[in-house]
Amino acid sequence: MSKPCRRPTRVAIKKLRSEKKRQEKVLNAKLRATGQVPHSAAPLPNRSSAFATVDEEQKAREDAVSKQMRLLRKELPALLAQLEQIPDPRDPKKRRHKLTVLLLYGLLMFVFQFSSRRETNREISRPQFMANLHLLFPEIDTLPHADTLFRLLRDIDLEQLEQAHVDLVRRLIRGKNFRRYLIDHCYPIAIDGSQKLAGDTLWTEELLQRTVGKDETRHTQYFVYVLEASFAFHNGLVIPLLSEFLEHALGEPEAQKQDCELRGFVRLSDRLKTLFPRLPILLLLDGLYANGPVMRRCLRAHWQFMIVLKDKDLSTVWQEFRALHALKPQVGRSRYAEETAAL
Repeated sequence: MSKPCRRPTRVAIKKLRSEKKRQEKVLNAKLRATGQVPHSAAPLPNRSSAFATVDEEQKAREDAVSKQMRLLRKELPALLAQLEQIPDPRDPKKRRHKLTVLLLYGLLMFVFQFSSRRETNREISRPQFMANLHLLFPEIDTLPHADTLFRLLRDIDLEQLEQAHVDLVRRLIRGKNFRRYLIDHCYPIAIDGSQKLAGDTLWTEELLQRTVGKDETRHTQYFVYVLEASFAFHNGLVIPLLSEFLEHALGEPEAQKQDCELRGFVRLSDRLKTLFPRLPILLLLDGLYANGPVMRRCLRAHWQFMIVLKDKDLSTVWQEFRALHALKPQVGRSRYAEETAAL
């Protein structure tokens, strides 16, 4: 006997849509009653292409590339000069490409968001791609194989690579390139964890582990988890800053506890304060970090913070908020409403 389908029917989907619209209307009515302006995301334009001819599209593409190249030409020389100082772990007798060429190849993989080494080899080796790349970087005659870059990154000193990246960000900060995107004169930095790999094989001792499946299919799974700090500006620009890998040995083996995001946050925040001791920072955190130790750490570092506060987190704070809100309901105003009223 086949199992009944769990997908909602067409009637149920329409009912959900109607309920969502009703809730939006109720929420907008509450906002208007408190003097706020309802805000909704701008819809995508429903129009044809703005380019009328091939020449217009070609000119727009060339303009976009030229703007990107101005930034690359400005920052790349200093970056490549610093990368050139990193000790090359390869055998000098087997080197075909310079260290800077290999690392530039890695930057191209990141810029074009290639998902694998095979895809990189297939796309970057195309004749048209090579011709365009040679126009931008005349000094590059040939590109290496992606496996060569993998072997280099496997053996190179990653701390020096990270330091080169941090120095690049410092130059951008000193050049006031992010001045228009600050929030209350602070640099917004989002910290969150993400899983990178998962599998059933323990291929290194640093991997975290968990139990997945039910009954007969229950088994141990090993995974890589990284806590990342990134600049997150209000125009959608995101710039990776620091990464902290969670390792099984950094937990509490006696209590059978693994490393976790909160432990990783302690290490990552210490590194962030050491590298940027006087930078005004606004941390953006999810509900996992809504606790006293995290807030005390931010206050000691003289950082501002915005933390998602769920209904079940910090019940005493919620009680105090509801009591104050009942006394002065008009005080609760969104930042968007204040900016709109100022306009």
